[in-house]
Amino acid sequence: MTAAAGGWGMLALAYSGPPDDALRNVLAAAFALASLAALLALCFRRWRWRVIAAYLVLFALLVAWWRGIAPSNDRDWQADVAVLSHATIEGDMVTVHNIRNFDYRSETDYAPAYYDKRFDLRRLEGVDVVAVYWMGPAVAHVFLSFAFAGDDHLAISIEARKEKGEGYSTSRGFFRQYELYYVVADERDVIRLRTNYRHDPPEDVYVYRLQGALENGQKLFLEYMAKINALRAVPEFYNTLTTNCTTNIWFHSRINPQHLPFSWKILASGYVPEYLYEQGRLDTGGLPFAELQRRAHVNARARAADAARDFSRRIRLP
Repeated sequence: MTAAAGGWGMLALAYSGPPDDALRNVLAAAFALASLAALLALCFRRWRWRVIAAYLVLFALLVAWWRGIAPSNDRDWQADVAVLSHATIEGDMVTVHNIRNFDYRSETDYAPAYYDKRFDLRRLEGVDVVAVYWMGPAVAHVFLSFAFAGDDHLAISIEARKEKGEGYSTSRGFFRQYELYYVVADERDVIRLRTNYRHDPPEDVYVYRLQGALENGQKLFLEYMAKINALRAVPEFYNTLTTNCTTNIWFHSRINPQHLPFSWKILASGYVPEYLYEQGRLDTGGLPFAELQRRAHVNARARAADAARDFSRRIRLP
């Protein structure tokens, strides 16, 4: 327990401590030494309880500092996550504000653009799961896209909100380094970015249609809208394990009584499509998973469609 507390405290200070690099590293090293001293004290009966008591006080102070770190919507954000979306809900009519639809010249060179759109929940036709792979079968970024009549699609990707000059780090994601951000986007943005403009490493994108009652999809859409509005009012931290792209989808899905049971495949996000298939939640057309996965791969079709207005229709097989 002492070793675990020491490791956590050292990393918390190293990642989230004072802005000054030298001071942050000194504090992290000092806490690591204090943790080591507490471990060694367990071997000496004479000093054991006094050292452990002092260490518990030190750890309590660290926890109090940690709990005081607050998320914010007011930072110098990267342009792709600078604008928060929100929704106005009037019965079955939902107006989504600030839908992202950037005009990309490369992954990092783009013209920001947003639009507002009104959606009628009664015209919802389905929900798609989008899985994006770049480092093997076990890891994927997963997000949902809501399909409305007339080939209207609204994609919502749960991500870490990064400041200017800040990159994503899995380990930093455990230590309150990023706010939670819902990218509400046109598929020509959020899918085409990954298929047409990300090359280092390249990303493979698969789009699967979920199977289930449309009423469940409507409830899920409203649940997403409620969360997006809540984050605009009260920001939250992203967490690599507990508050990420797949765990939050699962938490949102619990609005429906028939939601999936939790599985390790939700944490190993690359296996989410396979898990959905095993649970009978994908529209399979009677295909085995390997063939369904092959047909769900949209990269070639997305490159051919590029910026076409009917991009969403073109990337899907009839």
